[in-house]
Amino acid sequence: MTTSVDELRARVSSLMGQAREDLAELVACKSVADPRQYPASECIKAAQLVIDKFTEAGLRDARLEEMPDGHPAVYGHIPAPPGAPTVLLYCHYDVQPPLDPTGEWKSPPFQLTERDGRWYGRGTADCKGNVVMHLTALRALQGELPVGVKLIAEGAEEIGGGGIEQFVPEHADLLRAETIVIADAGNFEVGSPTLTTILRGIANVVVRVSTLEGPMHSGMFGGPAPDALLALIGMLATLRDARGNTTIHGLDCDARWDGVDYPPEQFRADARVLDGVELLGDGRIQDMLWSRPAVNVLGIDCPPVVGSTTAVQAQASARVSLRVPPGIDAKLAQDALVAHLQAVTPWNARVEIDREVDAQPFVARTDGPAYAAISGALEEAFGRPTTTAGQGGSIPLCNALRDTYPDAEIMLLGVEEPQCLIHAPNESVDPREIERMALAEALFLGGYSRTGR
Repeated sequence: MTTSVDELRARVSSLMGQAREDLAELVACKSVADPRQYPASECIKAAQLVIDKFTEAGLRDARLEEMPDGHPAVYGHIPAPPGAPTVLLYCHYDVQPPLDPTGEWKSPPFQLTERDGRWYGRGTADCKGNVVMHLTALRALQGELPVGVKLIAEGAEEIGGGGIEQFVPEHADLLRAETIVIADAGNFEVGSPTLTTILRGIANVVVRVSTLEGPMHSGMFGGPAPDALLALIGMLATLRDARGNTTIHGLDCDARWDGVDYPPEQFRADARVLDGVELLGDGRIQDMLWSRPAVNVLGIDCPPVVGSTTAVQAQASARVSLRVPPGIDAKLAQDALVAHLQAVTPWNARVEIDREVDAQPFVARTDGPAYAAISGALEEAFGRPTTTAGQGGSIPLCNALRDTYPDAEIMLLGVEEPQCLIHAPNESVDPREIERMALAEALFLGGYSRTGR
């Protein structure tokens, strides 16, 4: 690439107005990949925007590719010059539903709104902000690409349908690349360039407890009548000890993280922990986040407080999430969770446990030329050294890509950082992160070559 760093920086800066318009259009699409909540046409509208915008940025043959789960992804490519490597860019255009039972959203979730220098709206960070990051980087290069580029923008990442994980090995040549950039992660904090090197896996279950043929009057039968909700609460309480350590029988919960340090005061602020409430576990923050299993209760089905009757409950159920660190097999962890819940079921209550999809942990390579190139590009763009961190979330696609392309370097980065509040009300993105990350990606694409391969 003959373009200087300063010129490329100026190009990216000049494109930020267009980046805001791009993001506003994408955020306006209610692209929740669940037709029970929003029409499927909203996802198609978002996908078509991705097709149109990346075509303008130079992608060829941008089109919808049907995934096995029925949710289409966007694919397009720019052929590599002879002898040059190809980089696969990943992102997703679907979003989490903007659930707001307590009215916490301060502005309409599907309308990009600027407040205090941040851009608010569902998907501004996860992951439409990363879509715009890719788009801005390609626009900045203005066709000056010494590498090939492929794009795959998934349409059902947030519901975990698994379609793209099945699609990858079945279409290995279509997506084949020497380097894969997964833009569904982000920086440790605003302004701190970060590459994510590990992902926890996931092993969820739904547990249902039944004790009576139907609810019974608590005055007439309460006492000896077995309460299904109390039974469930007791079972769930055994999953952590009094200090908050995960205590699932058969799982190692004592490992330590040897990467970046996460100060407790910074974590408290990032996680919005209430004053006086204690953090959980006996390990350091980074140990609890990235090296140890973590169990949480995602939801409980039982009568709500308002409208509840004076009755002993006959049935209750809960969705339990288990995050699995590298070094532990997700399927074996799920087995351990199921066995634990069965073992602690009280009163010989009837228990049914449904296994949801599991995803294995992931560890990225950090010894290849692409990793060195992107690390240098991030440092150039941000003006400070690149750091590494883990991520508590799971991206099952990473394992499918690693299994299909064992020699490829897979790198995780993006515009997300703790203030973004992804998956929560008032999701936002710092536009400076989009600008700096787009510059870093442009520097990487413009300077990466086969040197050292």
